[in-house]
Amino acid sequence: MRGLARYRVEDETEALVSRHAALVKRIAYHLAARLPDSVRVDDLIQAGMLGLLEAARRYDPAQGASFTTFAERRIRGAMLDEIRKGDWTPRSVHRKAREVATAIRAVENAKGGEARDPDIAAQLGLSLADYHKTLTDLRGQKLLSIEALESDEKEGIEHLASLDQGPAERVQQEQLLKGLAAAIAELPERERLVLSLYYDEGLNLKEIGAVLAVSESRVSQLHSQALVRLRARVNG
Repeated sequence: MRGLARYRVEDETEALVSRHAALVKRIAYHLAARLPDSVRVDDLIQAGMLGLLEAARRYDPAQGASFTTFAERRIRGAMLDEIRKGDWTPRSVHRKAREVATAIRAVENAKGGEARDPDIAAQLGLSLADYHKTLTDLRGQKLLSIEALESDEKEGIEHLASLDQGPAERVQQEQLLKGLAAAIAELPERERLVLSLYYDEGLNLKEIGAVLAVSESRVSQLHSQALVRLRARVNG
C-alpha cells in the first residue's frame, strides 16, 4: 500500500508540472523582456521548471491557496535566484553605479535637496553629455537592482527571493520594503513615473517615451538615475 501511495503522489506531481509548464515560460519571458540581452530565456525556464517541480511536491491544498498562486511564487523565486547567482551585470556597471550613487548622496547631503543632473555631473567631474552617457551605460543594471539596495557585495534579492524565510528574515524584508517604498515616494516626479510605468504598468522604454514626450534613450537615462538615486538614499 505504501508503494501505491507513493506512485499516486508521483503521478499527481507529474500531472501538476505538466499542466503548468506554460506558466514557467510566461514568467520567464516576462522577466527576460526587462533584463539585459545577456540573460538567456532558456536558463530562466530551466530554473523555473525546478521551482515548479518543488512547488508540485510541496503543495498542500489544505492551506487554501490555489496551486497556480503557490507555484508562481516559487517559479519566480527560482528564476530570481538564477539571476542573482549568474550576476549578469558586468563589474564595470556595478562600479559606475556606485560612483554615481556616491555623487548623488554627496550632492543631496550638501544641498539638503534633490540632486539634479548638472550637479551630479559636476560632482563626478563630467560634462553633462558624458554623465548622460554614463547613465545610458548603466542600462545593464538588473531589473531587481531596486531590491538590491542594502549591500554592494550581498544583494537584497537573496532575501527577497527566499522561499523559506524565518521570522528575522521576514522582519528584515518588511523593513527593506518599507524603506524602499518611502524612497520611491520621494523620487523626483519624472523618475517616479518612469518606474511606475515600467514596473507596474509593464510599458517598455519606447512606450514610456511616448507618454513623457521624450526619446527612448532619455527614458533609459531616467530609469538608470532613479535606480541609482534609490541606492544612494537607502544606503545613505
